Amino acid sequence: MNEARFAHPVLDAQALGDEPRAVRLLGEDYVLWRDANGTPCAARDRCPHRGTKLSLGRVCEGQIECPYHGWRFDGAGRCTQIPALPSFTPSDSHALSPLRVVQAHGLLWLQLEGALNLPRFDGEADAKLRKLNVGPYDVATSAPRIVENFLDLAHFGFVHEGWLGDRGHVALDDYRVQSTATGFVATGCRAWQPQSNRLSTEGSWVDYRYEVMAPYTAVLTKLPQRQDGYRDEIALFACPVEPEKSRVWFRMAVTDHDSSDAELSAFQHTIFTQDQPVLESQVPRLLPVSGGEVHCAADRSSAAYRRFLLESGITFGVC
Repeated sequence: MNEARFAHPVLDAQALGDEPRAVRLLGEDYVLWRDANGTPCAARDRCPHRGTKLSLGRVCEGQIECPYHGWRFDGAGRCTQIPALPSFTPSDSHALSPLRVVQAHGLLWLQLEGALNLPRFDGEADAKLRKLNVGPYDVATSAPRIVENFLDLAHFGFVHEGWLGDRGHVALDDYRVQSTATGFVATGCRAWQPQSNRLSTEGSWVDYRYEVMAPYTAVLTKLPQRQDGYRDEIALFACPVEPEKSRVWFRMAVTDHDSSDAELSAFQHTIFTQDQPVLESQVPRLLPVSGGEVHCAADRSSAAYRRFLLESGITFGVC
């Protein structure tokens, strides 16, 4: 499964405390916990003894304890204790298979196979930009549908009328799409927006740049022309929970240092909750990458994204 070669966001980093947490990714159940040093650990949410969910147990001195018979496992997956046999030393056959989990962008990322393949987000390293996360949102559609919507400028004047667009400015300029090692970049994108961000007080043309960083990750850079020096970088991180169910976060790196976290979150929340009912209405919920929907020249980002998924061998969330 090619999707397993990429790191996927599964949980807010601050949500993993002293107790184990169950997460679901690519149709399978996993458990996360922190070891005695606070390092996140991960494994399949299944005790090798009798198949009980480890997430129903507890964490003891950095080891996860099965709720059924009290077997304990350390962060490397080794079984360290079988209470019914205190003098028995468990072998490797009693162990869990640990999985790679890392903390980045305020989230915990799980990778099932291969070397770490975490999507890039350049705004993270810019000390001038303020960082915060918005979400998660549980959405009843596939992750590729959500990414494709994020890349689409033509819906602004209809879905986000009065916010990111209006019906008098829906014609698009001839923007450019260029392939990259991680997907593609779209430049020369421009949209008229009545309110491009929380601080904007008048309508403005906004220059957009989109980049796909991974099958379920895209980054948007916004440069409002009437706000000199203002720049927003917004990453969409989508977790493919099931083929037709996703969890979504937005990682925001913004110039606005005056608004509160609640105010910034409320603006982004308004935008995405305008998108969500449209996304959940689309049929099929899987993204048709091999035909079945008609296209026009305004859809060149969508076409590039579908080609990228096909060429990458992505099958989860597409049809």
